[in-house]
Amino acid sequence: MAKTVKLNTGAEMPILGLGTWKSPPGKVTEAVKAAISAGYRHIDGAYVYQNEAEVGEGIQAMVKDGVVKREDLFVVSKLWCTFHDKSMVRQACEKTLSDLKLDYLDLYLVHWPMGFKAGSELFPLDSNGETINDNTHFLETWEGMEALVDAGLVRAIGVSNFNKEQIEAILNKPGLKYKPANNQVECHPYLTQEKLINFCHSHGISVTAYSPLGSPDRPWAKPEDPSLLEDPNIKAIAQKHNKTPAQVLIRFPIQRNIIVIPKSVTPQRIQENFKVFDFELTEEEVKTILGFHRNWRVCPMQWSTKHKDYPFNAEF
Repeated sequence: MAKTVKLNTGAEMPILGLGTWKSPPGKVTEAVKAAISAGYRHIDGAYVYQNEAEVGEGIQAMVKDGVVKREDLFVVSKLWCTFHDKSMVRQACEKTLSDLKLDYLDLYLVHWPMGFKAGSELFPLDSNGETINDNTHFLETWEGMEALVDAGLVRAIGVSNFNKEQIEAILNKPGLKYKPANNQVECHPYLTQEKLINFCHSHGISVTAYSPLGSPDRPWAKPEDPSLLEDPNIKAIAQKHNKTPAQVLIRFPIQRNIIVIPKSVTPQRIQENFKVFDFELTEEEVKTILGFHRNWRVCPMQWSTKHKDYPFNAEF
């Protein structure tokens, strides 16, 4: 079984979960079933991935077959940027719950600190190809998130892609009811996020690493981009432990007490990605891997660099 990380709500969050960004609707149901069969108890999804109904089918099938109980699973989703108006938060969450066929989420995150113009377009763009923002501020969005906890729709709330200053703004908010339980950010050896993670951990906020394998299937990949899975230094460490590069890349955050959500729709890889609790990287190896940091982002959200709440202009 995967170990867990204790959230500031007291809940235990499995340290390893299945990611579902870019998992095609036609394949993700089987992926979720394969993951639960392999021992995963944490499933990470989001409204914007446009596959939550199929993720829900996978969860429902395994519950119905008695493989797992709902309360044994830890299900995460995220509020999309077009629903940042405080009055829209609940309907967005209810849509996700109805797609997943669940009556509560274990964790619900504000996907990005930036609000976009409301409407059916997930990425409303202006004539320059830049996202059109709304006039919301994430502190108001947060009040909408807090109301979901009080309504029993979600057990915990958190953020994603927020920088230190943005998290501080929530922590210092007058009348704050619930602290963020989690910040989900891109994190891998080329973007180690040491300062941000230390900041979060020092405030009792858990961290989840997305794109831990460098997201080789991202739609905007360029041939000259660095490849983590092909990195000779990672390969050498993997060989030493008789493991795959992917297993080393998944083990690395786990040893830093960071939750990690590798994505796959291939049953064999889903199983392989879970076999990371039978070996340990040495302190020396962790230090070596931290040294690969080069501030390289898979997900720079390049359409929103001019947004008032764009998170990545700050140092961390």
